[in-house]
Order: sequence, then C-alpha cells, then structure tokens
Amino acid sequence: MKKVLLLTTIFACILAASPYQKCVGCHGANGEKAALGKSKVIKDMTKAEIVAAMKGYKDGSYGGPMKGLMKGQAVSLSDADIEAIANQIGK
Repeated sequence: MKKVLLLTTIFACILAASPYQKCVGCHGANGEKAALGKSKVIKDMTKAEIVAAMKGYKDGSYGGPMKGLMKGQAVSLSDADIEAIANQIGK
C-alpha cells in the first residue's frame, strides 16, 4: 500500500510540474481551444511549428494579436520546457 501511495504521489508531482500546465487555462487541456478566440488551435500544429512559435514568442520575432501576452508566458520557458510542450501537444 505504501508503494502505491508513493508512486501515485510521484506521478501527481510529475503531472503538476508539466510546463504545459500554465497553458491549459487558455489553450485547453489538450490544446483544443483557440486561446481567447484569437490563436491557432495548437493541437493541430506539428511539434516543429510549436517549437518555432514558442521560440519566436520568446525572442519577439513571432506572433499576432497575442504576441505581447505570449512573450510574457514564453520568456520563462527553457528550451527543454518548449520541447516538452511540443511533444505533449504537437502532432
């Protein structure tokens, strides 16, 4: 029983630590929403497109009407975080 509780706790921590968690509010649990009715539906993007978009938001070279908002979200993400998000959501 202790092993089950320990494994459950570890698994919950891993899920909570997912860099995508801060995206869920606007993009949905599986990237199925157009954030604030303005963005692309990110679940339809390839992994490479997600990585390029996130790095572009981070350095200010990408984006439309939500560019300012997304730069604030992307700036704190590492390259590993961006790759994790792309692997979780992208095609």
